[in-house]
Amino acid sequence: MSDVTAVPTDRRVFIDKQSPQAYKALLAAAEAAREVAAEAGLDRRLIELVNLRVSQINGCAYCLHVHTRAAVREGETAQRLGVLAAWRDTEVFSDRERAALGLAEATTAPADAALQEAAYAVAREVLNDEEISAAVWVAITINSFNRVSILSKHPVRPAPAR
Repeated sequence: MSDVTAVPTDRRVFIDKQSPQAYKALLAAAEAAREVAAEAGLDRRLIELVNLRVSQINGCAYCLHVHTRAAVREGETAQRLGVLAAWRDTEVFSDRERAALGLAEATTAPADAALQEAAYAVAREVLNDEEISAAVWVAITINSFNRVSILSKHPVRPAPAR
């Protein structure tokens, strides 16, 4: 038997609140990634698709909640949001969006070399270096936020009825 007292799993440390200086640095990195994306010509809807796809893969309820609302504010449709997890099996995403989503998935699963190579090959056909870099940076930052929210167990509460 262990002498360690079990800590209830429902009490998590909100690491963003516990270490605000580190969280502020992450926020600054995310802002820089959004600026790089805007300068590269990637629109905000595409950025939100990347944020959502990465959050789907990671299973981050909080980031899915936040970025679904952001995507809707940017004019994203219910159809595209509904099929995002199966984007390869639809015709509703442009070649540029498909390239960015592939890069997002490759960034989220960096140990999968075949996925990386395939995603990069597709991206090279439709995105320039600045766009590729921007898409990867956006995926890197949302992966970081996913980990903050998952490990902190940030809550998603029901929205008020309309």
